[in-house]
Amino acid sequence: QVQLVESGGGLVQSGGSLSLSCASSGVSLDTYGVAWFRQAPGKEREGLACISSTGGPTHIVDSVKGRFTIFRDNTKNAVYLQMSSLKPDDTAVYYCAARTWYSCPVFGVLVQAMHDWGQGTLVTVSS
Repeated sequence: QVQLVESGGGLVQSGGSLSLSCASSGVSLDTYGVAWFRQAPGKEREGLACISSTGGPTHIVDSVKGRFTIFRDNTKNAVYLQMSSLKPDDTAVYYCAARTWYSCPVFGVLVQAMHDWGQGTLVTVSS
């Protein structure tokens, strides 16, 4: 089990950018696939992006492709979600989740596939 902590959320204007981080203390994330999800009020949690374990491929869902990217920094033991051209519809609580030895192309960005979750960070995009 790995403990994940998200940070970087906040208030941003429409069209702006924000970078979220998902960090683990004590446990290397390199062997974990890590994914980002979000949940807006009254809506189901949806997958956004995934990065496979040990330098494997990434996957970005079509709805945010071209605006969101995911990458990891093993020196900081963290995975980042870089978001740009933000819209008010992007307002949500953003969560990161992880699972060991996870291949994003094989398993996708699925809520039910992830084992460990962070507490979430709120992103609010004003119009």
